[in-house]
Amino acid sequence: MQTSNESGFSIVETIVSIGVLTTGILGAAAVLVAGMTNLNSSPADVVVTQKASQAVEAVFAARDSHKLTWAQIRNVQGASGADGGIFLDGPQPLKLPGPDGLVNTADDTTIETVVFPGKDQTLGTADDQTITLAQFTREIKITDVSGENGQLRTITVTITYRNGPTKRTYVLTTFISSFA
Repeated sequence: MQTSNESGFSIVETIVSIGVLTTGILGAAAVLVAGMTNLNSSPADVVVTQKASQAVEAVFAARDSHKLTWAQIRNVQGASGADGGIFLDGPQPLKLPGPDGLVNTADDTTIETVVFPGKDQTLGTADDQTITLAQFTREIKITDVSGENGQLRTITVTITYRNGPTKRTYVLTTFISSFA
């Protein structure tokens, strides 16, 4: 009589291996979903970095061209409650600048729009998409740096927007001095 030494997998080993495989596949799917979400927000991320930089550059240009005095480069109320500057306090809609050329001031006009390329990925063709930036807010906060006798200020631009269910915030901080 011959005996067989054949062996196989038991049912327990099979269930454990299916569990490990399932966990790995679900983890890979979660990474894929997160990547697609970030890819989807990429155009908005570019918009916020540009809009924040544009706001800061406009303040520097207004100082350098003497369009604004040093006293005007403040928030209306600011930290003291009566800073007397021209920049509106708190988050504001992303509007086009008014005649003064500065955003987040009282003379701002309509909500900004951005043109994105359409399916052909070429800007300037018939399938381009114009997006209104109504879901974006921008806050410009200007504060004196302590110990600098009012000659140095911090400009903090905070842009908040929604990307699907997620609220995202971009902050750009820089310094400006009274010397042009």
